[in-house]
Amino acid sequence: MLPELPDSPSDDSGPPAVIARGIKVRGPWGPVYGPVDLEVPAGGVNVLVCPAGSGRTALLMTIAGRMAPQSGELTVFGADDARSIFAKSALAGIDEIDTVPESVTVRDLITEQMRWDAPWFRLVRRADPAELTTVCAPVFGPLPLPPLDEYFEELSELDRLLLRIALANTKRPPLLVVGNLDFVTSDLNRDLLIERLIDLGREQTIVTATVNGVAGHDVRSQIPVANADRAELSESQKGTG
Repeated sequence: MLPELPDSPSDDSGPPAVIARGIKVRGPWGPVYGPVDLEVPAGGVNVLVCPAGSGRTALLMTIAGRMAPQSGELTVFGADDARSIFAKSALAGIDEIDTVPESVTVRDLITEQMRWDAPWFRLVRRADPAELTTVCAPVFGPLPLPPLDEYFEELSELDRLLLRIALANTKRPPLLVVGNLDFVTSDLNRDLLIERLIDLGREQTIVTATVNGVAGHDVRSQIPVANADRAELSESQKGTG
């Protein structure tokens, strides 16, 4: 059963950023998620409220264009195929996509991302404090930036997720999908994460997910999502033959 959520701010001034109608994915062992219907407004932080698991992960990957629904219709800022949606989105905090080896430094991660972003013919030197600021400051905001020579595994859980977001978001596409708020277990750090996402949401549309919803923050919308959990799908199919 989905939790009751506080009222979300409403603004019908423009078309939704994401429109899904009956999208679903099925794997070798049965349904993964769906059918899912949802609309995500443009701008701000939009929180999908549904149980954690492979279904929710797959749904977020679909919204970001990293997976195509097997049926139904999905549009993201007018794009309606996975390749075009991919070009309009960044995805962070999904272990299947952006897991970071623990024994690498912040400098190595930023250097690698800069090389991915650069034209093939450009020689990219190792990252220095200026590159650290360019990549990380928009995401970290007033929070201290991670030291260049710190190993990823030595960072706090908040800094690890913020760094993953910064690396994914260097091109600042219209849509930023962040795996889930439940990665951060400390209430204080979770509040700091949400506030950083709200700041990013002034220029992008942010989609993230959590189990229990968000209270005490000015998020754009909170959207209960049905049929995003494999157990829920199994229960709903009992007796259908």
